[in-house]
Amino acid sequence: MNNTSQTIRVGLFFLLGLALAWITFESLNGGHLFKPRGYTLVAGFANLKGLKTGDEVRMAGVKVGAVQLTRLAPNRVEALLTIEPGVQIPADAVASVEQSSLLGSNYLGVTFGTPGGPLLKDGEEIKTKPTVDMSEVISQLGTLGSKLEQVIGEIGKSMGTGGEGGGIFSRIDKLVTDNGPKLTESISNLQDITAKIKNGEGSMGKLINDPKLHDELLAGVSEIKLAAADARSFMSDTKGIVADVKSGKGTLGVLLYDDATATSIKVKAKNLRELSDKINGGQGTLGKLLADDTMYRDLQGVMKKADRALDGMGDSGPITAVGVVAGALF
Repeated sequence: MNNTSQTIRVGLFFLLGLALAWITFESLNGGHLFKPRGYTLVAGFANLKGLKTGDEVRMAGVKVGAVQLTRLAPNRVEALLTIEPGVQIPADAVASVEQSSLLGSNYLGVTFGTPGGPLLKDGEEIKTKPTVDMSEVISQLGTLGSKLEQVIGEIGKSMGTGGEGGGIFSRIDKLVTDNGPKLTESISNLQDITAKIKNGEGSMGKLINDPKLHDELLAGVSEIKLAAADARSFMSDTKGIVADVKSGKGTLGVLLYDDATATSIKVKAKNLRELSDKINGGQGTLGKLLADDTMYRDLQGVMKKADRALDGMGDSGPITAVGVVAGALF
């Protein structure tokens, strides 16, 4: 009887041990002890920042795998990831080491990537990006705190009463005391100025309080704008004229940029100059007429003879008159 009871107890303990072993395996392997293992990806980093074997791989906070192992590689460290079967990760997804909380454990976060794009296959490498290390941030905060303490200490020294000239508050008090009358006078002057402006005194006061002056000022500004527009139009027209002249258009353009016309003008000017020189020198009929007094006197004599002949015609007929004039002249 005792042997039978002892045998039953041993059997129960054995079954209980098997159950505990089953539960342990299920817990360590995430309930996938007899399920397909999935596929493997490689993630390379400059620093794993505490990521270790067994840490979760999450996508949008959902566990999609685990870190199988970590290893050293040339110029970097690598994490070998086991991704659950049925989970598809796009090729442009990015992995990074994240923290679940300030003092929590690390995990590997994976972005969604582009839906419908190519997918990562077993053994391929996933893209990674560096993340901020909280320990470095805390260290920098400690350094910043030390610097702030130094600055606060310097401010405290400057506000103290020791040293030559006293602290900063003493200096401010002395400055206000020494310049109090001047500050009071300046404030009074400012009050007088603002009162005059409010009452419409002076140019500024009229400008602010007189609607008519305001309207006239706006009208003047409008006229200035119109004048500026006209000036721009004039400048535009002037530019067009200058462009036409440069291109040889119009009389002025031809005179300035047409070589044949310029040469013709030069020749004509030369001829006119030679003609004027000859006239001044008494050459030719016109020159002699202008410069020789003899021809002028002869012409006057002929005109006098013609007058006398006409006076002596009297009642003679036309033929007789012509003969008389011809005889008088020649």
